[in-house]
Amino acid sequence: MVFSLKDSWVWDFWLADDGFTFHMYYLHAPKSLGDPELRHRNARIGHATSQDLSNWVPHGVVLQPDDPDAFDATSTWTGSVLKGPDGIWRMFYTGARFYESHNIEAIGVATSPDLHTWTKHPETVIEADGRWYEKYGDSTWPEEAWRDPWVLADPAGDGWHMLITARSKEGDVDNRGVIGHATSRDLETWEVRPPLSQPDAGFGHLEVLQTAVMDDRTVLLFSCGVDTLAATRPKGFGGGGIWSLETDQASGPYNVESAANVTTAQLYSGRLIRNRAGQWVMMACHDANSDGFFEGVVSDPIPVRWDPERGGLTLVAPPTSTAKAR
Repeated sequence: MVFSLKDSWVWDFWLADDGFTFHMYYLHAPKSLGDPELRHRNARIGHATSQDLSNWVPHGVVLQPDDPDAFDATSTWTGSVLKGPDGIWRMFYTGARFYESHNIEAIGVATSPDLHTWTKHPETVIEADGRWYEKYGDSTWPEEAWRDPWVLADPAGDGWHMLITARSKEGDVDNRGVIGHATSRDLETWEVRPPLSQPDAGFGHLEVLQTAVMDDRTVLLFSCGVDTLAATRPKGFGGGGIWSLETDQASGPYNVESAANVTTAQLYSGRLIRNRAGQWVMMACHDANSDGFFEGVVSDPIPVRWDPERGGLTLVAPPTSTAKAR
């Protein structure tokens, strides 16, 4: 069954596997807000565990705003989790500060010995660098985009890379989406680098980034909704949704203009993971349906394979959409 909460909408999520248990961290906000669009200003990070990626036990909130002067003063947003060589689990996550007309995003970190109890570090880990990236006020875009950190080890063993949802300071306003980049030698100190993709690729932003090595192929996954595709990008295949492309190496650079749709816009924020049988599956959140209704649930795992004719991932079986609240 899908993962859902009776009194809250659930959307972006990310996964960790300790070898015995799957851990899901997810954004959620109370349905008592009335309007699903208000969820972004009220997002908290929850935690659930599963043995099979289908049956989940929720454990409540693990991270939320607690300092009105902090980088995450309004909301705690999407991130990723990995275990460092020191044995410590780290969650790099997005902090958002909302103002009347816009929001500012930055990236922070929390640490855990066991994936259950998390301690936030109050300092901002990294924020957008105006040498390469759009800052709020550089255009009419209503945010300073610097979110959804995906952290991976350098393929050659030279430290760590962070892929970031960001926007170039160059290009048409609706076409500045790029993959931001930062590097670290120790997972503690990070340095912003130029983007790993080019603007004018057809996207206003590229959200919820992930890389995965599937057999002998390195795949990049990201999402972009129909309302944030550039005017130059064809609106076929249901508009936006989840996109994939093959890349030479996990740390980029990436030719995102060549990306192919994996799903229609009804699924978003896709995540790839191997199940206990070793099969690659994708989970995603159910975005707004064609009638505009926002379900706010996370899908069952959907088997996926690489389709060489399409040049992208394809679903082996269609997703189900029966939301049952827990």
